[in-house]
Amino acid sequence: MTFEDQLSHLFPDAAAIPAEYNLPGEIHQRSYLSDGVMKNWHGDVHTVVSPICIKTPSGLERRVIGSYPLCGQEEAKASLDAAVRAYADGRGEWPTMSVAERIACVEKFTGKMIAKKQEVVQLIMWEIGKSYGDSVKEFDRTVEYIHATIDALKNLDRKSSSFAIEQGIIGQIRRSPLGVVLCMGPFNYPLNETFTTLIPALIMGNTLLFKPPKHGTLVHFPLLEAFRDCFPAGVVNTIYGRGNVIIQPLMESGKINVLTLIGSSKVADQLKKMHPKVNRLRAILGLDAKNAAIITEKADIDLAVKECVLGSLSFNGQRCTAIKIIYVHRSVADTFLEKLTDAVGKLKFGMPWEKDVFLTPLPEPQKPGYLQSCVADAVAHGAKVINPNGGAANASFVYPAIVYPVNEKMKLYREEQFGPVIPVVPFDDIETPVRYLIEADHGQQVAVFSNDAAELATLIDPLVNQVSRVNINCQCQRGPDIFPFTGRKDSAEATLSVFDALRAFSIRSLVATKQTEENKALINEIVSAQSSNFLSTKYIF
Repeated sequence: MTFEDQLSHLFPDAAAIPAEYNLPGEIHQRSYLSDGVMKNWHGDVHTVVSPICIKTPSGLERRVIGSYPLCGQEEAKASLDAAVRAYADGRGEWPTMSVAERIACVEKFTGKMIAKKQEVVQLIMWEIGKSYGDSVKEFDRTVEYIHATIDALKNLDRKSSSFAIEQGIIGQIRRSPLGVVLCMGPFNYPLNETFTTLIPALIMGNTLLFKPPKHGTLVHFPLLEAFRDCFPAGVVNTIYGRGNVIIQPLMESGKINVLTLIGSSKVADQLKKMHPKVNRLRAILGLDAKNAAIITEKADIDLAVKECVLGSLSFNGQRCTAIKIIYVHRSVADTFLEKLTDAVGKLKFGMPWEKDVFLTPLPEPQKPGYLQSCVADAVAHGAKVINPNGGAANASFVYPAIVYPVNEKMKLYREEQFGPVIPVVPFDDIETPVRYLIEADHGQQVAVFSNDAAELATLIDPLVNQVSRVNINCQCQRGPDIFPFTGRKDSAEATLSVFDALRAFSIRSLVATKQTEENKALINEIVSAQSSNFLSTKYIF
């Protein structure tokens, strides 16, 4: 079958969808979680269409998979008030609960979440077009992250269970919550990336307003009852609706203590400015990134090609950690491009449930047009699409385009394309890619390919001061989750890892007293009676 035939027959008839991967029916969400109650919704809704198109007599149509509430400011404010009441200025049941009790609630939730695995996995696949295998991996990795977070908190609490005595002062130092958290996750990892902020914020004793991403909203619907059943009323509240309608009044209320967003720096800047007391607002942000790969003349080209394909095209390049621009030394550029073209040509494209599929349809309706405009702009400024069929599209699917040589006049040089387009820039002097990273607005990661230790050493030292992770002979990536994940410049604020996230959503607090016999007796009495959850020597195993 020719490429043209494969592309034109990419999408299936409804009857051709394998039953084990098909949704049992449309999912029309008509309730949302607020103040410990699944509240019914009778107002406007947003129709959810899949990136997967279905052949019909009138042509290809994106399959409707359901709908969810489009709530307004009144509902959002009611959920905010519920979160504020649940926190109760730090006196609520959840923020004053012992660490062991909060862990038990999260463990109970995790068990209920695992019971919903198949529903959630299918919704990830159908809502955002992620392959079935990668959807399963996202779910499993999220569960692993929760378990790792619990273990990290136990370890942190064990280290905090003792008293320090310095200069005649007795003190116990622990971490306490910050307040009400507004949590907004991204569409590309609607479960995992959302939970990497939601779970640590929750387990540290904060209360939550949770707004699911526009693409990937229904993914969370099967979990709402688990949130309701496992946590006190008002601790977890979901808000739905247009962001430009419901988020502004929430921020302007001044009742949000922590903003956590994985999205664009432009949106983050706007939201922070809405808060009336910005100095009281803690922001934990994962933002824009245009990670570069640098391939020197001393690189293993086969390895560089393998890692750059994974780095630039995994989940169609829709990852903040994706490689979004490649600098290659001119002396090896032809060899690199030839092998890159060959590797891309071997990638399987198709429907998310197909075995070993690598390239799938894109969830954002406007994305194919945007990517094609980027390629056209590059061609207009002197670049070429190197690989056969690069940029070819059918409805929501776009075949990868390798664009070379890219220069500073092109959108692909500056903009985070967030899709299957690979810009390649030739260089003669290593100062060229280094200068690009210095002058860039982004500073998340870089991948450097070289087999020369001396060359790598000269690059590592300046690059770690421009980005937050330098990857040697491998793609950019987030994991393992024990490693810090952050960025410089406009790419991030605060640091996320299993341990760092617990710190990000809490603050060090201490109880201290002078070392007198009377005070020691008081502390011993409190500890012996176990009357305080903070001032305690309980040891969690």
